[in-house]
Amino acid sequence: MSAGTTSPQTTPAADFPATHLLWTGGWDSTFRLLQLLLLHRVPVVPHYLEDPARASTRIELETMARIGDRIRHDWPHTRELLRPLRVARVADVEVDAGIASALQAIRRRSYIGSQYAWLPAFCRQHGIDDMELGVHVDDKVQALLRGFVTTFEHPCGYRSLRVDPRHEASAEYRLFRWFSFPLFGIDKVGIGRQAEAEGWGAVMEMTWFCHNPVRGRPCGICAPCLYTIEEGLAHRVPPSRRVLSLLYRRFVLPLKSPLRRLRAWLRGNRNGARPAAPDLGGP
Repeated sequence: MSAGTTSPQTTPAADFPATHLLWTGGWDSTFRLLQLLLLHRVPVVPHYLEDPARASTRIELETMARIGDRIRHDWPHTRELLRPLRVARVADVEVDAGIASALQAIRRRSYIGSQYAWLPAFCRQHGIDDMELGVHVDDKVQALLRGFVTTFEHPCGYRSLRVDPRHEASAEYRLFRWFSFPLFGIDKVGIGRQAEAEGWGAVMEMTWFCHNPVRGRPCGICAPCLYTIEEGLAHRVPPSRRVLSLLYRRFVLPLKSPLRRLRAWLRGNRNGARPAAPDLGGP
């Protein structure tokens, strides 16, 4: 039996603690929400961290409201289980030095987004030590943590994964100790197949992923759009934006990593350090 999949829960929901889930209205987190509510039948507290720099914030909040209404309508028992969305502002999250240094150490080996500074800091501030994240196969974080996770039995009766405390000296443990990863062994296409088999396809098509929408539609070139295309769900991006995405991936994206390394090298020089000259690729 894979992590995150079991037969429906028969114990009364009130007997279980609420599960904390980072929900964005996206493909992975919405699928996990449906699993928790409809298969495991446990209470869920969804969390959303509002980033003012993200152009998609309004669409994501509207999407979650629509999905929540649809779930409560189609599966009435979820009205008791799905708790109100808790919205916090990224600006109110204080990132401590330990988390910042762990992220910096990891980024020297593998680039991951800035959200992995304020997500663990948010959990630490609010005493949440088991926030579920939709990390899945083909995700950079899944590749990063593959050698660090271990399976555990969740108090709500299902199996999941988290970073093994045996790695407590590592940057990976210091950054990801507050999370569990129930989708660690499945990819986006597999999620789609399971959702269809369960009858959740219509809800999944309501999800949103783009960070920089253009006239209310996916842009095709932000990171979530690129991942959506590369991980087998290109049909969710409009055809015209898929053409633009192809050009972007072919001619622009290959330059971004070398330029990022060059910026880091220049910052090092301004700070008085003398790092080795950056490898900018090419012949």
